[in-house]
Amino acid sequence: MTLPHQRPETLSDLEHLLASLERGEGTVRLGKRSRRVLSAMVTAPQQAAVSSISELAERLGVSPSTLSRLAQRLGFEGFAGLQAVFRRNVTEGKSFYSDQVSRLLDDDGDDGALARLARLGRQESANIADTVTGIDGEAFTEAARLLVEARRVRVHGMRQFASLASFLAYGLGMLRADAAPLDTARHGVADALAQLEEGDVLVVASCFPYTPSVLTTARVAARQGIRVIALTDSLGSPLTREAHYSFPVPNHSLFFSNSMCAFMLLAEGLLSEAANLLGDAGLAALKRREQLIGELNESL
Repeated sequence: MTLPHQRPETLSDLEHLLASLERGEGTVRLGKRSRRVLSAMVTAPQQAAVSSISELAERLGVSPSTLSRLAQRLGFEGFAGLQAVFRRNVTEGKSFYSDQVSRLLDDDGDDGALARLARLGRQESANIADTVTGIDGEAFTEAARLLVEARRVRVHGMRQFASLASFLAYGLGMLRADAAPLDTARHGVADALAQLEEGDVLVVASCFPYTPSVLTTARVAARQGIRVIALTDSLGSPLTREAHYSFPVPNHSLFFSNSMCAFMLLAEGLLSEAANLLGDAGLAALKRREQLIGELNESL
């Protein structure tokens, strides 16, 4: 159990601290609201790890200053210190997917498959609505402009985000030349980045639990002067620190892995805006593709 004078350093320390407070033990004094907030953070450590202080405060129904005071009462200089506890946990933790399944099973009732599907649909609809509401319109337009005007565009995602990267690269390739997944030839990321120059664009996609290689790729690309566009889950995501433009995509649902519906909407939105900016040039590219498809089909 965490001693009264010790600052909690792990998620387990925070859990023990909450338990001791419930028993009326220890000298750390937290009011009812502060205990509720801390309990909510401990229950959903990934949200506490990746959300900005304003995002987390809004989700918990308190002010950012409440989170700052909570951190100080626990022995930290500010919220960043407390959040670091959660970030260490999610970085080192290996049970994200099984934890998601456990949440699904805990939430499951006897309503049947269609009721579960409807509940998932409502959650995804909320994610999509929050994504659209949270987007900076000017940044969205300028990011699409980069996709159109950059000499080269590459898209990078791993695990299930590989499918999103493939979709975004394919769609952009329908509209313009030299747009592709980052490592199309499978020669390695270093070789792929070496083909890019300052001013080129790299789109990266990842969310908790973040793929370390994607974070490193974004960081190295940014150091090389490559403009990074990040599709991620929060403004507190480590990808936002490397990005020229970053778009947070809420993905809270009972799906056992990362929810992709809102990410796909954002990708479609960026492609649609790119087509709008290209105008006649984009239309000509699509017509040429149609012509080639027709000629190839005739030869089959």
